[in-house]
Amino acid sequence: MELMFARPEIETPSGLKAASVSTSIYNESKFRTNLPKLYTSPIETIFCPDPNQGLYCQLLFGLIQRDEVVMVGSLFASTVLRGIKFLENHWQELCYDIKTGRLSDWITDSGCRNAASLIMKPNPEQADLIESICNYKSWEGIIRKLWTKARYIGCICTGAMRQYTTELEFYCRGLPLVSAFYACSEAFCGLNLEPLCKPCDVSYTLLPNVAYFEFLPVKNERDESFEMKSNDEDTELVDLVNVKAGQCYELVVTTCAGLYRYKVGDVLMVSGFYNNAPQFQFVERKNVLLSVDQEKTSETDLFKAVTEAKALLDPLGFILTEYTSYVDTSSAPGHYVLFWEIKGKEGKHCKELDPKIMVECCSRMEESLHYTYKIYRKRNIIAALEIRVVKQGSFEALMDYFVSKGTSLSQYKKPSCIKSEEALKILDSRVIGTYFSPKPPL
Repeated sequence: MELMFARPEIETPSGLKAASVSTSIYNESKFRTNLPKLYTSPIETIFCPDPNQGLYCQLLFGLIQRDEVVMVGSLFASTVLRGIKFLENHWQELCYDIKTGRLSDWITDSGCRNAASLIMKPNPEQADLIESICNYKSWEGIIRKLWTKARYIGCICTGAMRQYTTELEFYCRGLPLVSAFYACSEAFCGLNLEPLCKPCDVSYTLLPNVAYFEFLPVKNERDESFEMKSNDEDTELVDLVNVKAGQCYELVVTTCAGLYRYKVGDVLMVSGFYNNAPQFQFVERKNVLLSVDQEKTSETDLFKAVTEAKALLDPLGFILTEYTSYVDTSSAPGHYVLFWEIKGKEGKHCKELDPKIMVECCSRMEESLHYTYKIYRKRNIIAALEIRVVKQGSFEALMDYFVSKGTSLSQYKKPSCIKSEEALKILDSRVIGTYFSPKPPL
C-alpha cells in the first residue's frame, strides 16, 4: 500500500509538456500495467485532482485489501504520517463504507467512484475488526495491527525527513523504516545497499552510470558548527573516485538531459566504501537557515538542537511530531522562533505538559547551538529563543496550504524555515502556548 499522488502536467511557453518525475512514472504504460498486481491503489486515485479524495480512497482500498499488504509507504515519511493522521480523523467513516460496500457521498470524483464500484462490496466482519483496532485509546503500533503482514515501512527517512522517524516508529512499533534510494529532480543518484539499517545510519552508494557526478568540497569554517561554505569559484571539483572519507561535498551533476555541472544543493559526507565505491550520508541542503546578525545556523545545527531539546519530552509521554522555524525581527534584537506540534502518548493531552519543561526545552536548544550563536546571545545581539506550541493539525493545515498552491502531496517537504507570510499566519493563528529561554546559554 503506497500512497501516491500525481499533479497535472503543465505546458511551457514553448508548448512543451512538463511534469514532476513521479507523475511521469505514473503515466508510463509499464507502471499502469503492473499497478493492479503490485499496489492497492487504482490509477484513478493517484490522478484524482482532489488530494483528500485520493487519499481517502487509497486508504479505503488499502484497508479492504489489508490481508494482502506486505509493505506500507510513500515517497516521503511526511506523506506516510499524513496518511495515518488522516486515518485517525476518518476511520469511522471508512469502516462504515467497508461495512455497507458504498463509497461516501463527499467522494465526487468520477474516477474514484468507478474504481470503488469494481472492488467494494459489503463486509461487516472486516469493518468490525478494523473498528475494534482503531478504537484503542493509544495508536501505538497501529500500522502493524491494521496490516499484519506488512514487513517494513518504505519511505525516505533521511535529510529533511529524519525529524519524522520518532513518530513513525511509534505508529509502526518494530517494523523497519527503509530508505531505499537517494534521488532528486536532477537525477536518480544512489541506492541504500543496507536497507534494514537504522535511518540515522543510512548511506547511499552512488550509481556512476546514471549521471556524471562531481563533488565540490565544503569547509567547516566555524568551531562547534556544521556551517558549510563552497562559494569559491576557484575550488576544484573532485571526481567520484577521488573523494575522501569524512569529507563533506556539495553534489554537482552532469546529465544526458542537458544539465552541465549543475549544483544540486545537497551536502553529502563520505561515510565509507562498498568495495571501492564511496558511500555518502545526506547532511543537509546547502543554505543558511536562520540568521539574526552575522551568525549562521544551518539545517543540521537546528536539527541537532531540536533533537537535544525534545529528549526532555520522551520520558513524560509526549512526542514532538513537527517543527519549523523563522527569525522574528519585528523587535530589536531579533530572535529565533520555533513552532512545535506535540502529541501525547496513551491519550495524554498537551494541556498536561508542564510549562517549566517547555522553558527547559528552550534553554536546551540554546545550549546545543553553535559557539557564535551563544556569544551573540550573551552580548544581547540575539534575544531569547522562543518556542510556540501549536495545536494538533496545524502542520496538516500548512501542508494543505502548499498543496493548494500547486505542491504535490507526494513531493511535499515541510519547510525547515518559514519564508511565506501566509504560511506564517497559518501557524501563528494556531498557537496555544509560548515559551522563552530564561537566560543566555553558558
